[in-house]
Amino acid sequence: MQTSLTECPQRSGHFQSGAWALIRSGLAFHALVAALSFLCFAEASAQTGKDLYGSDIYWNATPNDVNNLLRKMKSQTDANFQMEVRTLGQISENPEQNPVLFRSGHYHFSYSPQEREKLRKYMLNGGMMIYNTGLGSKPFYDSVVEELKQIFPEQQLQKLAPDHPIFHSHYDLDRVEYSKAVAASGFRGNEPWFDGIEVNCRVVALVSRWCMAVGWQGDVQDEWQAYKPDSAFKLGVNILSYASAMRAWSKNAAQAMRFVDRLKSYSDTVSVAQVSYDGIWKTRHAGLAVMLQTFNARTGIPVKFALKELRLTDPAIFNSPVIYMTGHESFELKPEEKVMLKKFLENGGFLFGEACCGRKGFDKSFRDMIRSVLPDKPLERIPLSAQLFKEPNTITAVGVTPTLMQESGQARAEPTLFGILLNGNLGVIYSPFGLSGGWEMSQSPYARGVNDVSATQIGQNVMMYTVTH
Repeated sequence: MQTSLTECPQRSGHFQSGAWALIRSGLAFHALVAALSFLCFAEASAQTGKDLYGSDIYWNATPNDVNNLLRKMKSQTDANFQMEVRTLGQISENPEQNPVLFRSGHYHFSYSPQEREKLRKYMLNGGMMIYNTGLGSKPFYDSVVEELKQIFPEQQLQKLAPDHPIFHSHYDLDRVEYSKAVAASGFRGNEPWFDGIEVNCRVVALVSRWCMAVGWQGDVQDEWQAYKPDSAFKLGVNILSYASAMRAWSKNAAQAMRFVDRLKSYSDTVSVAQVSYDGIWKTRHAGLAVMLQTFNARTGIPVKFALKELRLTDPAIFNSPVIYMTGHESFELKPEEKVMLKKFLENGGFLFGEACCGRKGFDKSFRDMIRSVLPDKPLERIPLSAQLFKEPNTITAVGVTPTLMQESGQARAEPTLFGILLNGNLGVIYSPFGLSGGWEMSQSPYARGVNDVSATQIGQNVMMYTVTH
């Protein structure tokens, strides 16, 4: 079949440039995807796709948007790009052929169950989906939110905090400039508004609440809800830089591991429960199980790691002497959850917390939370002389991730753990720097954390402390 481009009619006063649709045998595709292939820094290949669904003829209202972004990306990073067009049916579940897909639109839409399943597999296999709201379209944004709920019912879509690495992957951009229409809509902030689905510390689906495409096109009018061109370009460069780095990392990262409970023959076991709460509470899915397995191998102490996932209001937490809590972004426990946590700790329970990837949103929320639960018990730095750092591993210094090393200027540092003493023993141990990525032997390239060997040693020592005190 022959493929040709035809220009769709303009909507008066709505778009300055015409929208383009791919026509094959005279019929427009119902699912049109433009794949953008590029080689970043001659190392990581990726692709972007742009698709048209149903009656949304304005899927490509700004035909030069992505091309302009690619030229900007090339000038900033020396990356080489080219654009392709594919149907959704041609997109593989294996993201090797199309590692990033881009979609822009203005109207309500919905995927079929088969499309949802395909996109879920694609993203879990390492692909990334980027959604751009055309002129800040609320109907399109609402549809994306609803579809992502169905594609990932177990993982909440959450607004990304300004310290998220996607805002710092090339430019430091936690503040942006908007058109007047954004403020007129009721949004008064100047931080970028991206929502994301994160799986194992990687954004698999990114939603821009305000339009980037018209900024890439270079034409932003006051009545359009959009980023101004400079901010839009910088955000685009950051997104593609992040996608490329994370794609290269995910290809080499440890695969999700499944474990069976091999300790059923043991009578003395320690059950560990991971705390679920309102927010992204499950970041590295296999990390805790891996660490517990290495602890058992290192010490010979039987640890039951058929892990539980419990709300703090579940009385079953009292059957787990150790509970673990992690996350990326800000969170707030409910009053009844704080009451149960206080009761759990005062009755001899132990809380092990870590800010996954060293993210500041979780760090602040955890500190605020524990202060409100135990107002008379300060969270204090644990000295290097403490027993915690002596067994089963003698820890005098830890290796840190490249991101943390860039901040501190040091490849190794004294371990940074905080604790709260309850009845003479540590009842809370908290790390403001990421550990669980190290437990999986695959820290994110943007993680502010401890390297693999040191993270495993710290985790083993914490578990040893819980079973001996």
